[in-house]
Amino acid sequence: MTSKTASSSVADEAGTKLSPSGFPVKEVPGGYGVPFFSPLKDRLDYYYLQGAEEYFRSRIARNGGATVVRVNMPPGPFITRDSGVVALLDARSFAVLLDDAKVDKTDTLDGTFMPSLKLFGGYRPLAFLDAADPRHAAIKGVVIRLAVARMHQVAPTFNASFGAMFDAVDASIDSGPVQFNKLNQHHMFDFTCCALFGGTQPSKAMGDGAVTKAVKWLLLQLHPIASKVIKPWPLEDLLLHTFRLPFFLVRRDYAALTAYFAEAAAAVLDDAEKAQTGISRDELLHNLVFVAIFNAYGGFKIFLPHLVKWLARAGPALHARLAEEVRAAVPNGSEITVSDVDKMPLVKSVVWEALRVNPPVEFQYGRARQDLVIESHDAAYRVRKGEMLFGYQPMATRDGRVFKDAGEFVPERFVVAGGERGLGNVVWSNGAEDGEAAEGNKQCPGKDMVVAVGRLMVAQLFRRYDTFAADVKDLPLEPIVTFTSLTKASSSRE
Repeated sequence: MTSKTASSSVADEAGTKLSPSGFPVKEVPGGYGVPFFSPLKDRLDYYYLQGAEEYFRSRIARNGGATVVRVNMPPGPFITRDSGVVALLDARSFAVLLDDAKVDKTDTLDGTFMPSLKLFGGYRPLAFLDAADPRHAAIKGVVIRLAVARMHQVAPTFNASFGAMFDAVDASIDSGPVQFNKLNQHHMFDFTCCALFGGTQPSKAMGDGAVTKAVKWLLLQLHPIASKVIKPWPLEDLLLHTFRLPFFLVRRDYAALTAYFAEAAAAVLDDAEKAQTGISRDELLHNLVFVAIFNAYGGFKIFLPHLVKWLARAGPALHARLAEEVRAAVPNGSEITVSDVDKMPLVKSVVWEALRVNPPVEFQYGRARQDLVIESHDAAYRVRKGEMLFGYQPMATRDGRVFKDAGEFVPERFVVAGGERGLGNVVWSNGAEDGEAAEGNKQCPGKDMVVAVGRLMVAQLFRRYDTFAADVKDLPLEPIVTFTSLTKASSSRE
């Protein structure tokens, strides 16, 4: 995002306040309606009667095409006291949420509600701390150093975990379709923990129920904003969106997870103690549990099905191009490395395009640190200090004023002679793709690892198979992808 989006305003000769780009500064259109009843109705619209995309587009249309509007965001009553936000629904206005000087992100990760700190050992995790908080720099420094130090383990750990996954697919596909999500859920948890910390896989340390414990813990945090997981929908709305589920439902699961990570991450905790970061060993442990399960595993669990979905829909022509690129870069019998996939322009572009079209985290929230003037492409709006700002990232990254054919998956979009371009508008990591995570910003510290895993996934697929077909069922959080056929690479056929 290169446009200046928020600044003090100036005035024209008639005294009308103008934005830096010369737009008259207006009040944000829209409203929040009748307390309790309007947020409740809007929740039903958002989840069941319209869906997220139509919900926002209908509000844009209702307000004359304005892409900065006041709306209610779920979950609403009784979980949230105040559902009102200023929604930023284009790429230019969305950029304000990436500016740590303008927005405070304390307790805004999940938007208009905050999960119980009991879920995190009584501590506020890194993701809920503002970039200006001294604890943020201390904890994030540990996480950044961890991500850098373990990067060399990403490829061999991924190759082992997902080689086993594809072996399982091959063993079952002749008997019928094989769902990717279930296998990904299991193998990705083992991969994530071992890639970050080494040691024993959680499925071996805790048994086959390890991933179930992790998913239950995630559900307790996110159930107020989850949907399409229980039928019929009125029952789901009552059970998931009306009251907070109590911590005791996952108390034992979280204790088991914490015990596992206390051992798996012992070396990281020891190093942090020696470095005197100012963060207690116990607080850092609970932060590492959050980073590993919520940030890393939760993100991969959503991202990879979307990536495979787009590959499946692209079909054999793209598959052939990817297979040719992968096999030219990696000789037979060699393990695929992070360096290898960094030399594959089309593979890299496919992964960035998947992250653009379906960012793993669709929402960004933050409170205005000061009175702001926020510009969209065509107008400027006044926002007051303390107001909650919200961005629906898919509408920002699919903005037709920024990307040609913005709503389409274009595999070669980022294949450009002389280097990659347009990555400043790929912002899935809470920052520009050509930016870097730092202790003083909110950009994802594992950004490079996520991209590397996506590239390894594509490379593994087309090193092993010439093409594949899959059925895809779109759901709000992640698509359900079911392999229906896979054609082994000619060199690997028996």
